[in-house]
Amino acid sequence: MVRRVWFVSSAIALALVGPGAALAWNCPVQIKAAEDAIKRAEAMSLTPEAKHLLADAKKMVAEAKKNHIEAKAKIDHANAMWKAKSAQAQAEAAAAVSMQ
Repeated sequence: MVRRVWFVSSAIALALVGPGAALAWNCPVQIKAAEDAIKRAEAMSLTPEAKHLLADAKKMVAEAKKNHIEAKAKIDHANAMWKAKSAQAQAEAAAAVSMQ
C-alpha cells in the first residue's frame, strides 16, 4: 500500500514538473532548427524579397539566443522558442519565395 501511494505521488509530481522542464530545454532544439533552415535558404539563389526575409530570420535567431541565455523565468524561454520558430518560418518562406 505504501509503495503504491509513493508510486502514484511520484508519477503526479513528475507529470507536473516534466512539461516545464521540457519546454526550457527545448530552446536549443528550436534555435538549431531555425539555423538549419537559414543555412538551407542561404544555399539558394535568393530573390531580393527573400533576402529581406532571411535577414529578419537571422535577427530573430539572435534574439532567441539572447532570450535563452539570459533567461530568468519561464517566459524568457517561451519568448526564445517563439522567436526561433518565427525565424525558421521566415527562412522557409524565403526559400519558398525563391523557388521557381
